[in-house]
Amino acid sequence: MAKTKKTETEQPLRKGGLFAYAPAPESPAAAGEIATSYGHFVGGEFVDSSGSEALKTVNPATGQVLAEFAQGTEEDVDRAVKAARAAFADWSALPGSERAKYLFRIARIVQERSRELAVLESIDNGKPIRETRDVDLPLVAAHFFYYAGWADKLDFAGFGPNPRPLGVAAQVIPWNFPLLMLAWKVAPALATGNTVVLKPAETTPLTALRFAEICRQAGLPTGVLNIVTGDGRTGAALTAHPDVNKVAFTGSTPVGRAIARQLAGSRKKLSLELGGKAANIVFDDAPLDQAVEGIVDGIFFNQGHVCCAGSRLLVQESVQDELLDALKRRMGTLRVGDPLDKNTDIGAINSAAQLARITELAEAGEREGAERWAPECELPGAGYWFRPTLFTGVSQAHRIAREEVFGPVLSVLTFRTPAEAVEKANNTPYGLSAGIWTEKGSRILWMANRLRAGVVWANTFNKFDPTSPFGGYKESGYGREGGRHGLEPYLNVEALDV
Repeated sequence: MAKTKKTETEQPLRKGGLFAYAPAPESPAAAGEIATSYGHFVGGEFVDSSGSEALKTVNPATGQVLAEFAQGTEEDVDRAVKAARAAFADWSALPGSERAKYLFRIARIVQERSRELAVLESIDNGKPIRETRDVDLPLVAAHFFYYAGWADKLDFAGFGPNPRPLGVAAQVIPWNFPLLMLAWKVAPALATGNTVVLKPAETTPLTALRFAEICRQAGLPTGVLNIVTGDGRTGAALTAHPDVNKVAFTGSTPVGRAIARQLAGSRKKLSLELGGKAANIVFDDAPLDQAVEGIVDGIFFNQGHVCCAGSRLLVQESVQDELLDALKRRMGTLRVGDPLDKNTDIGAINSAAQLARITELAEAGEREGAERWAPECELPGAGYWFRPTLFTGVSQAHRIAREEVFGPVLSVLTFRTPAEAVEKANNTPYGLSAGIWTEKGSRILWMANRLRAGVVWANTFNKFDPTSPFGGYKESGYGREGGRHGLEPYLNVEALDV
């Protein structure tokens, strides 16, 4: 076969069995027009910042600047909170069935514009289009549909006969699932009658700003949703604002601790969804081919930028060699490259800072004596990239087994008995998720009752549904998002007559 010259962003051909995959790119033009600069969204309008500082968001696959956006000041935050407060009385007074109409409308528009949003998310975030198209966007719409259904049924949600909203909700979301995390927080807040001031992550603001356009298209009353962009300084100003009644944060554990200290002694309601170091536990009776797919999905989905990623593989000693051989073969077929290529399995790392963090922890794993393995693959010359990586010979003392890497790096440990597996799985300051792979239902129940994790998957991993609550224990935070449980953080429990 004659060699052809590849462009800088073209997907390298990777062998998969007897076949090779040719590029199948999605058009960047499908993302619609990206403005050169953005202000904040306050009171139903895009407005300029009171300050002059601007930040830049880049395409992680190329390193090219996509747009500039405003660095929110305390004055900007105050203006957004005042707009949300002004809108609260009318919005909370609407019958639930009327609020539901707006959420249904938003959900339908998200579906109609899903291709545009999926491409924009991949460009701004770096994740493969296959994931934004097939996972993120369907779940975004599903959350708005689901909570629209709850809006007129709050009296029957189990929180008393007259549940009432809190007021203004301050929401700070991360960069790994920008639009999905927005939906997780905004949908229940609006369904319960609260108004919102949202701060997206400073590396991925574009889909949140596009969502503001969707809210205008849906006719959402002005001030019900406000978006202030910026870095951690803006987030700190928002969570500290005295007229905010509720704070919801998803992000790193250190920032979550700082917010908890900041709000201590106040009457603000707080929910935190923080880091994780999940154990994916494979027993000797597990269907190994199925388990391999679950392991790959658990750690390499979204480049490992997942708080509940199965970054620790605990495998029973008797099947360690067989499982690792199969896992390495599967890793060798993963395609790393252009996020807009429909064949890509692993896209770009979100930022230079995150790539440096992943690289530093991987190097620490080698220094501490773990054995590193990664499949051969050609990485693009521009942007931020990291090969899917496997470490064996890992002990519980290694940093890669203790710290959240937040990247495509898997640490392998072994166990002999179920009790040892539980002990090793729980030996972490985190407690967000875990996975169990076995044919025995009784063993699944025995393990699940002993694992200190908010979510336990059985013979699967990274499965999400808007009807199911999600959240953690210990340093993974507190509070639940999703399902009926996701309503409670936005209701005034003290005012309930129960």
